Amino acid sequence: KGQKLAALFFDRDGVIVEEVNYLHRVEDLRLIPGAAAAISRANARSIPVVMVTNQSGVGRGYYDWPAFAKLQEELLLRLGREDAEVNMVMACGYHKDALSAYQIENHPWRKPNPGMLNAAANDLGLDLSRSWLIGDALSDIDAARNAGLAGAVHVLTGHGARDRAVALTRKAPRFSVRPLDSVLGISALIDELFPVRR
Repeated sequence: KGQKLAALFFDRDGVIVEEVNYLHRVEDLRLIPGAAAAISRANARSIPVVMVTNQSGVGRGYYDWPAFAKLQEELLLRLGREDAEVNMVMACGYHKDALSAYQIENHPWRKPNPGMLNAAANDLGLDLSRSWLIGDALSDIDAARNAGLAGAVHVLTGHGARDRAVALTRKAPRFSVRPLDSVLGISALIDELFPVRR
């Protein structure tokens, strides 16, 4: 096997699409400006793009996996129209307040736990120590740190304004937290986050 790849992880709600509580209807789907461009820029650099999303709405019975899949299909279609391709989508329906089948107190896949990132790394052959995550919630930043990523970019869209102050305290000697207004600024940052290895 060749060299492992550094990946760019994206939270979905509040980062790629506008935050709608328990988003599951296609008519409520709105892309955040700059999301497609950021993904497309990563594609151009051959950086794998992975979407990691907590979906407790499934676990709580507000909607089902087919509804989630239908929305995702439309989202990926819209991104594709702007030459943006997502390599993998990971979603976790488990939650402590979910219905019985999904009622797990602290499921390893539910952010802030790193399970989805670890599973993606396993499947795609990723180097997590050189990878970055873009998120709006504290749980995103903590998941990135718990997975041993190089760092996370915290955006103010979605729940970002609520979590910004605490998110910035998560930086550590081997984990960076970069503040950004929204995903709109990511394209310009990608070359810095992923230096070309000579």
